[in-house]
Amino acid sequence: MRLWPKSLLGQVLLTVALALLLAQTVSAVLLFQAGENRREQAVLNSAAFRLIAPEGPRAFREMRRGARRAGVPREVSRRLPRPLPLETATTAELLTGETRDANLESELKKILAREGIAAEEIVIVKRDAAADPFVQSNPRLQRRLARRGDDETRLLVAALRQPGAAEWQLARIPIPNGPRAAVTTIVLQTLVLYVILIGLLFLLLRRITRPLGELTKRTEEFGQNAISTAPLQQNGPEDIRRLIAAHNVMETRIAGLLSEKDVMLGAIGHDLKTPLAALRVRIESVTDEHERSKMAASIEDITQTLDDILTLARVGKAHEAPERAELSALLGSVVEEFEDRGRPVTVAETTRVVYPIYITWLRRGIRNLISNAIRYGNAAEVSLITTPEAVTIRVDDSGPGIESDRIEEMLQPFTRGETSRNRETGGAGLGLTITRAIAQQHGGELTLSNKPEGGLRAEIQLPLIWSPAVR
Repeated sequence: MRLWPKSLLGQVLLTVALALLLAQTVSAVLLFQAGENRREQAVLNSAAFRLIAPEGPRAFREMRRGARRAGVPREVSRRLPRPLPLETATTAELLTGETRDANLESELKKILAREGIAAEEIVIVKRDAAADPFVQSNPRLQRRLARRGDDETRLLVAALRQPGAAEWQLARIPIPNGPRAAVTTIVLQTLVLYVILIGLLFLLLRRITRPLGELTKRTEEFGQNAISTAPLQQNGPEDIRRLIAAHNVMETRIAGLLSEKDVMLGAIGHDLKTPLAALRVRIESVTDEHERSKMAASIEDITQTLDDILTLARVGKAHEAPERAELSALLGSVVEEFEDRGRPVTVAETTRVVYPIYITWLRRGIRNLISNAIRYGNAAEVSLITTPEAVTIRVDDSGPGIESDRIEEMLQPFTRGETSRNRETGGAGLGLTITRAIAQQHGGELTLSNKPEGGLRAEIQLPLIWSPAVR
């Protein structure tokens, strides 16, 4: 499955969304760590105050005020749970698996020193409330902790032995869990940011990508037909509008040049065919039949070459719309033309495909490929193949093929597989060039390749995306 979008709009939106998610994740982690540090500091201040202050509600209020004086935020100090009763013991034993927290012990020692309390030794551990022996021996404390539910399941146990004292004072402070509302707030904040930022960015990018999409479509259409229509409307930011304006000017100039070229070629063709026709009449006065035949053949060669050049110039300039046609029927009609003349042509494989085509032009292209296969490969085998991506018209022959380094050269104008200029062995070298132009006129391409068993394979590949009506 493709996760990364291909469009500019999708890539920018996904990049911003991922960046925002990363930023919010880092922010949430930092906020969580800061909250944990504040709660830990508040609990530690509570333990220090509990070790040096008397018990009772007043002492609890003083403990909260002391936490605020120590720099603990009000919202944290107000959530401090009421400490458990102070215990006096002869030892500060650790339960199995417990380890002392040296950092908290050092911090508590500093807090007590600021209050003028000397500490011979301090032991601090964190343990589950249900595993604490003091809580287990006091049902009232168990009921109190049970009423708090999951908010107070852990205890910070701080044991203090002052210099010269034989006993330890143990303070137990419930460790409050982090506020669940903070997670909800971060999630809601992220959603709001997503909606606002992605929404505004989507509107901005659509203002850019919509005219770019229209420009792309217009360029593709112009590349197919080279026919200039009404100028494309200039929308979007100033840079995009200037790009569209430049495209409109370029399109108009290219269409004008192509139109001038067609007019010029038509005039040249007319001007050349007129004297050629006169020459045909003049050679009838030549008494030598052999010379007259040679002159007539030369005139016919010139006329055919001129017709090929004019045909190449007109390919892709058709003003009529493509017609939906059944390709296998078109292929069969072209094959019948050659069979009626006794040419060796066979149909290997066909499928029924309806496709929008310029019938006259595509018929000309198929005819060129079959003629070449018969001329250079002795016989032609024609196939019509469909895949999920393309419709392929394939013409195979059993000839010698083409050298691999000459395949691209063979598609260029006036290039022949047989190097002589004799029309008995080949034309002017424009057949494949014309066929390639016809394939490109349909949004496809002409490819040549040598078959492993020998012979040349020519394929006109027409993309299915050019017509959604293929069935």
